[in-house]
Amino acid sequence: MTTTLDTGPKSPAATGRRGSHALRWWVLAVLGIAQLMVVLDATIVNIALPAAQADLGFGDGDRQWVITGYALAFGSLLLLGGRLSDLFGRRNTFIVGLIGFAVASAIGGAATSFEMLVAARVGQGVFGALLAPAALSLLTVTFTEPGERSKAFGIFGAVAGTGGAIGLLLGGVLTEWASWRWAMYVNLIFAAVALVGAMLLLAKHTATTRPKLDWYGTVTVTAALFGIVYGFSHAESHGWSDPVTLAFLLGGVALLAVFGWIETKVAHPLLPLRIVADRTRGGSYLTVFVMGVGMFAIFLFLTFYMQLTLQYTPIVTGLAFLPMVAGMVASSTTAPSLLLPRVGPKVVISGGFLIAAAGMVWLTQIGLDTSYVTHILPALLLLGLGLGGAMSVAFQGATAGVRHEDAGVASAMVNTSQQVGGSIGTALLSTIAASAMTGYVSSHEPGPLTAAQGAIESYTTSFWWASAIFVAGALVIGVLMPNTVPAPAEGEPVLAH
Repeated sequence: MTTTLDTGPKSPAATGRRGSHALRWWVLAVLGIAQLMVVLDATIVNIALPAAQADLGFGDGDRQWVITGYALAFGSLLLLGGRLSDLFGRRNTFIVGLIGFAVASAIGGAATSFEMLVAARVGQGVFGALLAPAALSLLTVTFTEPGERSKAFGIFGAVAGTGGAIGLLLGGVLTEWASWRWAMYVNLIFAAVALVGAMLLLAKHTATTRPKLDWYGTVTVTAALFGIVYGFSHAESHGWSDPVTLAFLLGGVALLAVFGWIETKVAHPLLPLRIVADRTRGGSYLTVFVMGVGMFAIFLFLTFYMQLTLQYTPIVTGLAFLPMVAGMVASSTTAPSLLLPRVGPKVVISGGFLIAAAGMVWLTQIGLDTSYVTHILPALLLLGLGLGGAMSVAFQGATAGVRHEDAGVASAMVNTSQQVGGSIGTALLSTIAASAMTGYVSSHEPGPLTAAQGAIESYTTSFWWASAIFVAGALVIGVLMPNTVPAPAEGEPVLAH
């Protein structure tokens, strides 16, 4: 005979948590699919771009706009997208973002001209700026119990961290076995699955007050972020002293200062300064920014090395990144639940950066005919383990203790930090790599071997710089971030009944 003890009446909240427990994890699956779609789109198109260029017949000078168009729209509109999800409902914003992203992807896949392809990429960026903050803010207000929160953010962080590498593999497979157009069409599958899940699982938004938007702040910060992202993109191709580069960078920084002043004066700020003033959240945004700067070297220069020097096919190149994916998944899913409560976020993030820096230093030993097993595989494992743990903890800290009405814009700051960091990494490390190659070639006897060795010099120089960036990130986080476990955000009902 089994005896059941009645411990008294259960609160409706507790009953609801148990009853919706399984559904919450299905919500995580839906959000993870949407996040994966947005993240992998940044690299899947890179692999497909040469085939698209050959098919549509546009020049090398135009090619960068397929990448830059997405980055400009996405990076400059993220804060607005995050605030719109707070004002008009995360479910509504998430669904609109999904549908818009899918439509833009379909147009891109069917593109018959360069202009049509770039327009589609800009559309993806616009709707991605709605989708990404809504997904993270939904996760933030859904998982508020510490144990579940750590596990959920670990899984979400693994998806966000590995999406770029998965994009390389998927882009290679689709381009080589099907067509470059499927690098765009594949988003329709992701979006359809996520849309069905969102319609079934997420509760409809019920407004209690009339939404108000800080239009002055919105226009100012959108222009500021556009200027910064465009300035760094322009620097990559035209140099740092180019007047257009300087005008956009300085103008963007000036507008950011104006934006900060506006946010202290308006009644309903787009970005309440209390969000970034908190040391845990501020440190988390800085973590994601540093990762955006440093990870560029991994994906771009290591891809160049494997394809151009080692002569790997796109598919083999994508497969070569899988150990990094495995390392990220392992650390992302264990660091928040096992390490974070014991040693605190400062130790996990700083330690993760130092492990990643060691992986970058390992990559500096590559040569013209080095082995994957001895020179690339160990580095990728270190990078995956270090960055996966740091990213998952930063995602959790970035929304720690926020009010539920601020969850969207706090989540948008994560994506904004990563996007701006990636833009800086693209321009800065590309310029450094080009200078290293030019310096090597000019000081050696001209010839094919010198050119090939010059490329190696450019890669290893960028790896050294990325390593230094990660070490600097570890030191700053060690000083800035408090070593207390992040408090959960305020929850709210997000499950459909």
